[in-house]
Amino acid sequence: MGILSKIREAATILLVRPSEARNALEVFMVKRPGRGDFPDLHVYPGGKVDNSDSEIFDCCVGFDDVVASERLHVQSKGLRFWVTVIRECFEESGVLLARRNGQPFVYQSQKEKDRYSEIQGQLMAGEMNFPEFIRSKKLQLAVSDVYYLSHWITPSSAPARFDTRFFLAAMPDDQVADRHERELVSGQWVTATDALEHHENKRWQMIYPTITNLKSIASYSTVAEVLTAVEKRQHLPSINTELHQQGMQYDSV
Repeated sequence: MGILSKIREAATILLVRPSEARNALEVFMVKRPGRGDFPDLHVYPGGKVDNSDSEIFDCCVGFDDVVASERLHVQSKGLRFWVTVIRECFEESGVLLARRNGQPFVYQSQKEKDRYSEIQGQLMAGEMNFPEFIRSKKLQLAVSDVYYLSHWITPSSAPARFDTRFFLAAMPDDQVADRHERELVSGQWVTATDALEHHENKRWQMIYPTITNLKSIASYSTVAEVLTAVEKRQHLPSINTELHQQGMQYDSV
């Protein structure tokens, strides 16, 4: 089998919110443990596409697979990347980008919040699958609240290769992001500028796609500004030879 067979599809998300102390955006970043494909790295919540992610397109609201596939320049099943990133966002940060009865999802009680935290752990442990969870709670995935950011394929020289779609979404007002202890060392809100400084000063390890996506949002100070820029595809740098060699794909533009 060729090397292309080893490339795994994945999706990751930049959750953003305004900083309370500065005129800047903050992004939720997590640190991976010292094992797995990318140990000890600071990254965004995300993970591999699961086969079951294609089973709940009927639970997505905002647009359908035809629209999603057009946005990603694929023939079909582009919507699975949105499902993946919403699932991974919930599993790794506890933030659920969903609708209930047509309204943005909010917890109705502390008891419900505690129950969803238990479900988060069950999903991470493989004791429940995401479609089962969404259907049992009669939820809809808010795919139109999740904006397509960029597309990267890990260079062939890397020990593990991923075909990854990056997305961006505003942090819901009535939820709290927190890393899941089973899979992550830490999780925190940080401005793009501070995260880049941590990397430059060698306090944080980050890979090229993470750094480039941070740079692409660093100049925006409000959520509305960055969402508008991403929707109009104005946030992306020109894809030069270096960026392409590092894995950024021309279908991002």
